[in-house]
Amino acid sequence: MAALECSFEAVRRQLAHRMPAGRCDEDSVRRQWWAALATLQEDFLLPLGAQPGVWLASPLPALYEPTLLQQFQGWVWAPPELKDLLQNTSPLLPAAAATPSVSGGFQRLALEDSDGTDPLLVLITPKLQMAMALVGPAQERQLVVRFDPPTLSAALSLLDERLQDSDPQQGQALRQAIQALGGLHNDEQLAQLFWPRLAERLAAMAPSLTLQPLVHRSSGTESSPSPSSELALLEALTHEVRTPLATIRTLIRSLLRRGDLTDLVRKRLHQIDGECSEQIDRFGLIFLAAELQREPTRAAPAHALARTDLSQLLGQLETGWRQQLQRRGLHLELCLTPELPSVLSDPARLETVLGGLMDRFSRGLPAGAVVQLSLQPAGARLKLRLSAAALTSSEGEQDLHQRVGPVLSWNPGTGSLQLSRQATQRLFHSLGGRLAERSGNDLTVFFPVA
Repeated sequence: MAALECSFEAVRRQLAHRMPAGRCDEDSVRRQWWAALATLQEDFLLPLGAQPGVWLASPLPALYEPTLLQQFQGWVWAPPELKDLLQNTSPLLPAAAATPSVSGGFQRLALEDSDGTDPLLVLITPKLQMAMALVGPAQERQLVVRFDPPTLSAALSLLDERLQDSDPQQGQALRQAIQALGGLHNDEQLAQLFWPRLAERLAAMAPSLTLQPLVHRSSGTESSPSPSSELALLEALTHEVRTPLATIRTLIRSLLRRGDLTDLVRKRLHQIDGECSEQIDRFGLIFLAAELQREPTRAAPAHALARTDLSQLLGQLETGWRQQLQRRGLHLELCLTPELPSVLSDPARLETVLGGLMDRFSRGLPAGAVVQLSLQPAGARLKLRLSAAALTSSEGEQDLHQRVGPVLSWNPGTGSLQLSRQATQRLFHSLGGRLAERSGNDLTVFFPVA
């Protein structure tokens, strides 16, 4: 079959068959794509729990959730330059009895010139099968999402023909992977819920599409943006930053699997991976703070708090924190009183919030400073304290921080943007803790003993 017939343009035409023409520009349709990826992974795939799956994407990996990359087998068609860069001499698809690694659960293949560069994703799991792509010329762009078996079967046939023609071994591997899934059932309710969930996510992102929703008119004059609009914009911006960073991190971790990298290149890649992870976590925390500010009812209710071994959690976070601080020329001293009781908190969110606290505390410290972290009993509570030497910024300098909206503060002297004190206090309150900040270099969080 000719290359054009097996190109991804043919797959996109198949997905867009009998669909009305789009009316979006490039920026709008790209935001729809990122929102659809987040909706698919966060609202549908992760709640389904552990399950096998097969996915095919172009021109970059579409999935970015580590849990899904572990579970699913994937094939990614990338531009030749990127494909050569990521080529690995060892097979990247694990054997059937092996567990895929977070850093490489997909096979890399070469994208041809006739394939185009619009993103495409085909996903097959026992409980959910779908395909999505961006199609259409300029100013007539649209996001196409298909769940119907005939369309998915036709798209898979085209991709199978492509593999059988270009790489028969991978074509056979794809067929075996799909057969191993067993019977497929596409829950109609999941398909019906996808567009409403996507609409809800896009509604929260709407202020990032145009600034008009941020402007309110009163008596013929424009007023300042409402807090809810500012928070919606902040949520949208944090999502726009986190998603591509997660894709970059996935590619970096795939590249680190190569055995022919020099020590210097490997060191640089680890630095990039660390920076990506740090910023993903940082913006994720900002998103959580904005969400909590806009919808206080999202705070974990008392019955949702569970026994949490805080000492063990801090021990697990220590290595990552040391590496994070070392990149800034800082040092960490950890002092944990032995045999401490568990506390009541939300363990799912506590790790992220503690990481944000460490980032907020250390961001303004000068190189050479020592961050001291201690955990000890304090009556019916445990006291977690962060402190630093006197060479840190003074109390007067801390007053330079200015509020930027409801949840952020900014130091014009250093350019540092971080969560405000009020937002940080609200986050810990939602986790059962209480934050006390005596000065910029002394933070204490009290957690109730379970």
